[in-house]
Amino acid sequence: MIQTTLNNGIFTITLNRPEKLNSFNFEMADQMKEALMKAESNNEIRCVLLTGKGRAFCAGQDLAEATEVSEDPERDLSEIVYHTYMPIIKGIRELEKPVVCAVNGTAAGAGANIALACDIVIASEEAKFIQSFSQIGLIPDSGGTYILPRLIGQALATALTFLGEKVSAKDAVDMGMIWKAYPADSFMDEAQAIAQKLAKMPTKGLGLTKRSFNAGYSNDLESQLKLEAELQAEAGKTHDYNEGVQAFLEKRKPEFKGQ
Repeated sequence: MIQTTLNNGIFTITLNRPEKLNSFNFEMADQMKEALMKAESNNEIRCVLLTGKGRAFCAGQDLAEATEVSEDPERDLSEIVYHTYMPIIKGIRELEKPVVCAVNGTAAGAGANIALACDIVIASEEAKFIQSFSQIGLIPDSGGTYILPRLIGQALATALTFLGEKVSAKDAVDMGMIWKAYPADSFMDEAQAIAQKLAKMPTKGLGLTKRSFNAGYSNDLESQLKLEAELQAEAGKTHDYNEGVQAFLEKRKPEFKGQ
């Protein structure tokens, strides 16, 4: 259900349940969580590239499993959120390595919000983003009520979540939801190029930048400025900082090691 490959520092995670539009069940969630833990622990991994197989990126939750849970009087849907989506979103956001999401097709419900939790999101021009929760009487989960308003503002986020309208890749770019959209025939080549660039960059510095962005969601200005000073001190002790400065002085291309 989850395929992974590691090549030249790029750890590609492919959602591989195309017959179900890559919708998540418990087994698939466990494999996804395992992949994210591997990305964290393996120092050879410098960048994560997340994508889907088939015509969809991810349709969100497998509703057959959700129905089974909700019909059991001893269970409720929070079980799925706690087991599946909370660990996945936290895993993406807390991973101090760049995560690129290549949205190959429809990203609906939790599938859309998993994509938006990633650091750099690109999409095929054929992709669609849908906050589909309202269509079945649910609220946006997987960080949707947290991340989406911060990306596009509360007015747009409210309209998209209440109305459940499809958002084209082009419109997603225009409203600041994602970074770029590319023609379908060149889309994965562009994703690979971005991942290759990131995999050769100073991984530790990128990770510290991500940590500071995460903290900035809740810090006041003074706290954030202090955090920047602390993280700058940490970045200044890395191999890659020293290599970057030395390469600049020697007028050569730096060779970063992610350390």
